Amino acid sequence: MSIRVLIVDDEPVARRRIRRLLRDERDVEVAGEAGDGRSAVAAIRSLTPDLVLLDVQMPEMDGFDVVQALGADDVPVCIFVTAFDRYALRAFDVHALDYLLKPIDGPRLQRAIARARTRIAERHGARLDPNVLSLLNDLSAGRRFLTRFPVRTGGRLVLIDLAEVDCITAADNYVSLHVGTQHYLARETMNRLEQELDPARFIRIHRSTIVAVDRVKEMVPDFHGDFAVTLKDGTRLTLSRSYRARMEKALGRPL
Repeated sequence: MSIRVLIVDDEPVARRRIRRLLRDERDVEVAGEAGDGRSAVAAIRSLTPDLVLLDVQMPEMDGFDVVQALGADDVPVCIFVTAFDRYALRAFDVHALDYLLKPIDGPRLQRAIARARTRIAERHGARLDPNVLSLLNDLSAGRRFLTRFPVRTGGRLVLIDLAEVDCITAADNYVSLHVGTQHYLARETMNRLEQELDPARFIRIHRSTIVAVDRVKEMVPDFHGDFAVTLKDGTRLTLSRSYRARMEKALGRPL
């Protein structure tokens, strides 16, 4: 029996790598690819793949949103793909849904495909997967946002309590978490991190800055529509006018 696979990832390099690794699986046929969540939903509905390799972190509509948008009756067997070994992986284990960490290696992918073969055989002729249904029930109960963030420093893995973070700034291919006088670097993008943070607590105020709302002391407008933002510890930041609406939404009133 041939297994039809859909590859979903917003990074073309990652999709090419998965496609290349799948060549060693003789019974696997790549039915298509999708580069974002909305395209993934459309492709799953039109191509009806047996298996989806689904990236978790995608802008606007992430892997969880894709599952939720489809509903239990239309969700194929899913192997989640993520670059970050943190809170989400525990949920995957609870729901017996497999996951792959980037960069994906061949042997790990082979084991995941083997598990998928068993799952597909078990649900042959049926569309409802109780594990997916359990995940959907949890999602409907409320989205889980990050509360802790692991960073590597000095050969150790340090768990940063996000309640202690003042702001987060972009640093090339990294982000810098500012905790008092300490700065912690993590390999992450601002767009992806923004999707995982509670918008009631953290607001994107600039393309390179996310701020904890309760750390803001004052905001002073300038002549260009921007605001000079001062945090309680004296740190000065800029609220760009293109991100002004986000701050207004968080405060519940216009600036």
